[in-house]
Order: sequence, then C-alpha cells, then structure tokens
Amino acid sequence: MDYQAKLSVPFGVLGIRCTEDALTGIDFLPATEKPQRATSAFAKTVCDQLLRYFENPDVQFTVPFSTSGTPHQQKVWQALIAIPRGETRSYGELAAALRSGAQAVGQACGANPIPIIIPCHRVVSKSGLGGFMRHASGTSLDIKRWLLAHEK
Repeated sequence: MDYQAKLSVPFGVLGIRCTEDALTGIDFLPATEKPQRATSAFAKTVCDQLLRYFENPDVQFTVPFSTSGTPHQQKVWQALIAIPRGETRSYGELAAALRSGAQAVGQACGANPIPIIIPCHRVVSKSGLGGFMRHASGTSLDIKRWLLAHEK
C-alpha cells in the first residue's frame, strides 16, 4: 500500500492515504511500522490535525476527505460524523434512525475508509463494545477502547 504519511500515534502507526487535496484513507498499521514523513503539504495538514486530536479530543477535523462507498455506506458515515465526542450510539439506534438493519450499519462501519475522522469507534453493541475494523477481539478492540477513553 502506498501511503503519503505514516504517523506514530499512542497505539501504533496510522497510514495516511490522500490525493493533493483530499484524505482518502486512514489505515491502522502495526506499532512496528516505521513512521514516514508526509510527502505533500496536504498530507502534513492531515497529520497535524490528527496529532492535535491526540492531544485534545475536542479538536474539530476540517480536512476535506473523499470516500467511495454505496449510498447506504455514505448515509451511515454521515450519521457517524454527527455523533458528538464523548457519546456513543448502538448499531440498533443508528439502524432505527436510518431505517436500516443493525448488521448493515455494522458492515458500513467496518467499511469506513477514514476511521477517527469518521468516528466509527463511537458505535457500540447494546451489550458491550461491539466490533471494530471488522474484528470482534484483539488489537482492534484495544484501539477502540483507547479512542473511547480518550474522548471521555
């Protein structure tokens, strides 16, 4: 995968993918991955905003982003952006609000190309943490726990 930056963060490294003027993806990379300086002014702006978020969870992201997904995924991602910091919604609550199914909402969360900025970590199951990055356990859930604790 070609990244325009690899940013060291408290739980590992984020792989940043972008065009000259839009963020197109953030990937969670292993902590062993070597950080990489931003290769463009825009990638540096993305990194700067992410670093500010890790210092202060109230930071508002202003970088333009571009996502490609189905109309349903786009609708779910817009709903995620509307969840205030420090709050969560269950898959079922989002599904009811969007007239969808909880499983379809979960699949759209798992397909989110820009986690953190599109805060899929704020969606939980009615009886616990739910999944994260298409995983139900392990490192992925540790990252979700970290992000939720950071925003409390």
